Amino acid sequence: MKYYYKHIFPLFLILLLVSAVNNALLSQEMDFESYNPQSTLVVPENLVTRAKYPFVDIHSHQSNVNDVLISRLIKEMDEMNMATMVNLSGKGSSRNRADSEAQEYLSAMIRKFNEQAPGRFIVFTNLSFNGFGNKEWREKAVAELETDVRNGANGLKIFKSLGLNVQDVNGERVPINHPDLDAIWAKCGELGIPVLIHAADPASFWDPMDGNNERWLELKLRPNRKRAADNPAPFDQIIAEQHAIFKKHRNTTFINAHMGWMANDLAKAAKHLDEYPNVNFGIAAVIAEFGRQPRAARKFFIDYQDRILFGKDAYNQEEFYTYFRVLETEDEYFPYYKKYHAYWRMYGLGLPDEVLKKVYYKNALRIVPNMDKSLFPY
Repeated sequence: MKYYYKHIFPLFLILLLVSAVNNALLSQEMDFESYNPQSTLVVPENLVTRAKYPFVDIHSHQSNVNDVLISRLIKEMDEMNMATMVNLSGKGSSRNRADSEAQEYLSAMIRKFNEQAPGRFIVFTNLSFNGFGNKEWREKAVAELETDVRNGANGLKIFKSLGLNVQDVNGERVPINHPDLDAIWAKCGELGIPVLIHAADPASFWDPMDGNNERWLELKLRPNRKRAADNPAPFDQIIAEQHAIFKKHRNTTFINAHMGWMANDLAKAAKHLDEYPNVNFGIAAVIAEFGRQPRAARKFFIDYQDRILFGKDAYNQEEFYTYFRVLETEDEYFPYYKKYHAYWRMYGLGLPDEVLKKVYYKNALRIVPNMDKSLFPY
């Protein structure tokens, strides 16, 4: 018995020690959302809270516009050096409004902006798809567009709902290149106003949600964004519908929102601009793609400096700072502001001044009518 305890007891202690070590290691387990290591890298930091040049935010969404909101926006815009904000939500969430009420909402917003802050805000109108598929829809929609422009709208914003959620009177999905919409695109060309169009979502939303999907964390946190391969149509089909109207309506100027989801493939983005000279890119919500490929992105911005417009999308003053830092500095390895959009670090492009001026304001002044050019240097 003595022999047994003499040899077994040390083994028992070893097993306890191994178990304790394993438990300690297991206690260090954490989920991906919690892992946020602080970098020990020591590099120059150039935090930018004010853009080097006055800029136009071509992609903003403001609703329920009143004196208090305008005063706050002007204060923050002045702090950031934003000369002009383009509000793409001219008719707001008009799905629950009659078309006549939506038009009055738009007109009242434009009047309020012009009264309190003349020249600082540009408003785009939106389409109503109520009754789409009826023979009178096209004529009515064109007439409303003309009225909106007379009342001060300076562009048309097409939300991603077209191609995804919009249905006709028979409950069928309305493709972006539906023939009944041709009159709208053509009329925008005649009126000299741009169409800023958002099509689909990132392609990763259609991909399997597994460890190979870069948007896994976003899809986990926002599960309603996940789409089946054909929900409501394949990604490539929706994008092809968008490109079809670019090709068909060469006399209309389009701003492809979010770089048409090609910021992660700049060779494809370059080919797109080469193929469609009437198309420009808005960079809203894709700055993280440039920040992880600074050399290629810098070259792309220089090569296509006349075709890129600054935009942010969701309005948050502090988030603009990352855009400024990516575009203006040569900083290395700094964080993005939303981990679920980009878990990687950013690198600055250090764009030349003339390129910055074009991206910040010159291209917008050329494309969008009735902007106050006195707010910008040349």
